Amino acid sequence: MLRTIDTGVISKAIEEMCIEANHFLSEDMKECLGCAAENEKSPLGRQILSQLQENLQIAGDEMIPICQDTGMAVVFVKAGQDVHFEGGSLTEAINEGVRNGYVNGFLRKSVVKDPIYRENTKDNTPAVIHYEITEGDQVEITLAPKGFGSENMSRVFMLKPADGIEGVKEAILTAVRDAGPNACPPMVIGVGIGGTFEKCALMAKHALTRNLKEESPVPYVRELEKEMLEKINGLGIGPGGLGGTVTAFAVNIETYPTHIAGLPVAVNICCHVNRHVHRVI
Repeated sequence: MLRTIDTGVISKAIEEMCIEANHFLSEDMKECLGCAAENEKSPLGRQILSQLQENLQIAGDEMIPICQDTGMAVVFVKAGQDVHFEGGSLTEAINEGVRNGYVNGFLRKSVVKDPIYRENTKDNTPAVIHYEITEGDQVEITLAPKGFGSENMSRVFMLKPADGIEGVKEAILTAVRDAGPNACPPMVIGVGIGGTFEKCALMAKHALTRNLKEESPVPYVRELEKEMLEKINGLGIGPGGLGGTVTAFAVNIETYPTHIAGLPVAVNICCHVNRHVHRVI
């Protein structure tokens, strides 16, 4: 039986999510930041982490964005096949929500109409929207504003199958090493392995939205995440890139079947705020 949802409901939810994501860190990220502040071995690193915690407290108390780069809105939509949308275009409704969120929330507008001519759209639209049709009559929305300090440090590696798991490990470490302080560490590392050129990049982006306390259900992936986090934190980049033992909070990996001739790997890095908000309608 079909369930009808007015697209105005989607717009309102997106507006609220844009404001929430830019002002409040998710609970899993706050917990990881607190643990990092306790476990960091470098005195300077602990000082930086303490300042980040203070910044978050001020942002929440005074409704100031947790980062000056309020990002480009990335939206993952899982729409149940038993949902009927009325009231206009779903894509337009999502962009309307982003527009209202960034304008009414007084958030920095960072999107330009054309990648070459660079004229600002003045409302942070359009969003980057990824749709997936699922079973059921609900709509799951994940909104993740992505700043470009870390986005610019992300990489795609088209490895050969013979490179195997060791090649994957080296690709991840190469991306993090090259990013250094530019991705505003401590970072969260999203990794996509398999699929095609664009699929692995999408998985890496989506992996950033996984709760950092949730482990992968795939045994070898779970072990790979732990190993890579240990190796990344052993690089010594540290908080703010000024040295230390906490370079990353987590490594989240997603995998997908791929072609016999390829081994695509994408590494999407996010800074210490790693903003994401999830709602079910």
